Amino acid sequence: MIEIRSLRDLLRLLFIFKREFKLAALSALVIIVLGAFLLPAKYESNARLLVKPGRDSTLPIEISNRQALVMPSTQRDPIVDEERLLTGRPIVRQVAERYLEILANQQPPSGLWKRGKWYMKKALGAVIDGARITLETLGVIEETTAVERLAKDLEKKFEVSHAAGSTVMEISFTWGEPDVAQEVVKVWIDIFLEERTQALGRKSLYTFYEAQTAESAAQINSYKEQILKHLNQIGAASINDRLQDLSERINILRGERFNSVRQIASSDSAMAVTRQQLQGLPKEVVTVRQIALNPAQQDLRRLLNQKRLERADMLRTYTDEAPPVKALDASIKSLEQKVHDEGDTVQSSEDRAPNTLSVHLQRVLLDEASNNAALRSQLAQQEKQLSELENQRRQALEIEPTLTRLQRELRSTERNYALYVDSLEKSRIDRELDKSQISNISVIEEATFNPGRIFPKTLLMLLLALPFSIAVGLLVVYLCYLLDQRIHDGGLVEEKLGLPLWTTLPELNNSTAQSSNAFTASIYRLYGLLPNARIEQQGLTLGLTSARHGEGVSFIIEQLRQLLEENHVKVRVGGAPAQPGEVVLLDAPALLSSRDAFISLRGADLIALVVEAQESTVPTVEHALSILTTAFGKVDGIIINRRRFEVPGKVLQTIARYRSAF
Repeated sequence: MIEIRSLRDLLRLLFIFKREFKLAALSALVIIVLGAFLLPAKYESNARLLVKPGRDSTLPIEISNRQALVMPSTQRDPIVDEERLLTGRPIVRQVAERYLEILANQQPPSGLWKRGKWYMKKALGAVIDGARITLETLGVIEETTAVERLAKDLEKKFEVSHAAGSTVMEISFTWGEPDVAQEVVKVWIDIFLEERTQALGRKSLYTFYEAQTAESAAQINSYKEQILKHLNQIGAASINDRLQDLSERINILRGERFNSVRQIASSDSAMAVTRQQLQGLPKEVVTVRQIALNPAQQDLRRLLNQKRLERADMLRTYTDEAPPVKALDASIKSLEQKVHDEGDTVQSSEDRAPNTLSVHLQRVLLDEASNNAALRSQLAQQEKQLSELENQRRQALEIEPTLTRLQRELRSTERNYALYVDSLEKSRIDRELDKSQISNISVIEEATFNPGRIFPKTLLMLLLALPFSIAVGLLVVYLCYLLDQRIHDGGLVEEKLGLPLWTTLPELNNSTAQSSNAFTASIYRLYGLLPNARIEQQGLTLGLTSARHGEGVSFIIEQLRQLLEENHVKVRVGGAPAQPGEVVLLDAPALLSSRDAFISLRGADLIALVVEAQESTVPTVEHALSILTTAFGKVDGIIINRRRFEVPGKVLQTIARYRSAF
C-alpha cells in the first residue's frame, strides 16, 4: 500500500520490488536470447498469379450475355473461386504426395549446427510419431496417413490472397528450409494449373451459335429492305432526321411568321401615329424674327424719370407729407405700373417657310406604307410554305410507327447477332483451348528463393532484448504494486483504516546523524500528542500493542520512557494505574497470538497499534483493529515503526544535482 505522489515514490517502488524486477528482467532476457538462437527457423517463398480477363474468368459464355438473369453474380469476386480451387483438398493432397518424395530424397544439410538441428528435428519427429501411434492403438485419436497429416500441415502454412479490385493472387508459403519452400510452391502452382484446365473443360457450343448467326443475318437483311422502301417514299435517309428537320423548319418558319405579324402591327401603329402627328402640325413656320425695344415703354420711362426729378426738387420746398408731394407720388406710382405692364421688346418683322417636320413625316409615312405592303406579301408567302411543311410532316408521321417498329426489331436482331458472333468466337476459342489445355492463369512471378529467414529475427531480437526485458521488469513491478498489501508508510493509513496516524518512526541507524535526528523528531511528535493537562491532573496509562511479535513495541516504549524522563515526567512501565503527574506505559505485543496482551491493556486510557513497515499487511492490521475494537471499544491511533527509506541517498543526490543543472 503505497501512495504515488511524485517521482520519488516511483523510485521507491523500483527499489522495494528490486528483487522481483531483477528476476523478471533476467528471465525475459534469457528467454529472448535463447529464442533468438534455438527457435526453429522459418523461410518464406512467394509467387504471384494473374487471372487475366477472358475465358472462365467471371462467367461462362452462355450466362455472361444474360446478366439480368443472374443478378447476384455481378456482386461477387471471381478471384475467390480461384483461391478456393488453389487451396482445395485434392490439390493439397497431390502436393503432399509430391513433397513426401522430396523428403525421401533429402540429404542432411551442411554445417555442424544445421546438421545437429536436423538430426534433433528427426529425433523429435520420431518421438512424436511414436506417441501418435500409441494413441492411435489405444483408440484415443483417429488413424491418419502420412499424406493426410502432411496435407494439413501444408494447408496451414500456405496462404493465398488478393487486394480488393485486383486480379493478382499473391501466394505465400512458410517452411523450415528455403529450397524446400520454393520447390513446394512450384509444385503447387503446376498442379493447380493442370487441375484447373481439366475442371473447366466443357462441350463446345460452336455449332449452335453458327446456326443462330446465319438466321440473325437473314432477318437483318429483310428488315433493312423494308426500312429502305419506306424511307424512299418520304425521300429521307432517316425518319428521325426527317421529322427533326421538318420540325426545325416549321418552328423557324412560325417564328418568322410571328415576326412578320409583329412587324406589320408595328408598321400600322407607326402609320397611324404619323398621320395623327401630321394633322396637328402647321404647314408653315417662322424662320426669321426681329425684336426691338418697346417705344411706348421707353416714353413712359422718360416721363417717370422727369416725375422723380420734379419730386426731388419739390422736396427742397415741401415735406413728404405735403399734398403736392403726395400727388406727385401717386403720379409716379401710376407711371411705374404702366411701365411694368408694357413689354420690354416688340417684334419688328418675321420670315415664313414650309414646315420641315411636316415634310419629313410625310416622307416617313410613304416609306412605312411601302414597307407595310412588303411585309404583308412576305406573310402570305410564309403562310403558304408553312402549310406545305405541315403536310409533309403529317405524311412522315403516318409512316413513322412502321419505321420505328422495323428499326426496333432491326436493333434487337443486330444485338442478338453481335452476341451470337461474339459467343461463336468464344466457343471456337474455348474449343481450341480445351484441346490445347490452355488456361487464362499466368504466372507473373515464379516461386522465389529467400535465404533470409522470416522468423526468428535474431539481430532484431538481440537488439530489443534489453529494452524488452526492462519493460517486462517494470510490468512485474507494477503488478507487484497492485497486489502488494503491505504497509510501507503512512500515506494512506488514515484513509484506509479510518484511524489517526500518531507518528512514523524511521528505522534507527546510529551511523548517520540524519537518521538519528529523524527518529528523535518522530519520538518527539509522539510525545507532543500526549495530553499534558490530563497527565498533571489524573495521570495517563498508554498501552502499545501489535498484531504479532517483533514489531518493536518494547523498543518504542523504551525510547518513549527515556524521552519522558528527559522532560522530567514520571514514567513507569506496567503496574498499578497511573497517579497524577505520572505516565504508565503498557507493553502488550502479539495481540493475535498472546492472551496476556488483552490483560495488559484492560486499564489503558489510550491504546495505540504499532505496525512494522514493509512487514505488516492491511488485512492483518484490519483484523487486529477489529479485535481491539471488539474488546475495548476503541483504538486511539496507529504508530508505524521501522519506516525504511528505500531510495539510496546517492540516487536522490544525483537527481537533485540533475534538476539544479536545468
